Amino acid sequence: MIDAGLGNKQAALEEGRRATELLPVSRDALTGPVVSAYFAVIAAWTGEKDLAIEQLSAVVQPGVYAPYCTEYGVLKTFPFWDPLRGDPRFEKIVASLAPK
Repeated sequence: MIDAGLGNKQAALEEGRRATELLPVSRDALTGPVVSAYFAVIAAWTGEKDLAIEQLSAVVQPGVYAPYCTEYGVLKTFPFWDPLRGDPRFEKIVASLAPK
């Protein structure tokens, strides 16, 4: 995330991909989704919206542990996710998590 914040797009994406390879959800059901969620943030911050939505969608699936950073209130308000606001796919994810 630091490289993404500093504008080092390639390094950020490579490091994020590597992290998800080292600790996939299939290997660690608690930490794997956190790594994937933060990779979604990296992708969003580097302008890779399709990748960000893909990663986020995989994490918020039923039956997959959803880390704090992907809870409804966080997706709705935290600036981490600002690059995705207005994207209908992101808004659909957020709406699907809204309390009933």
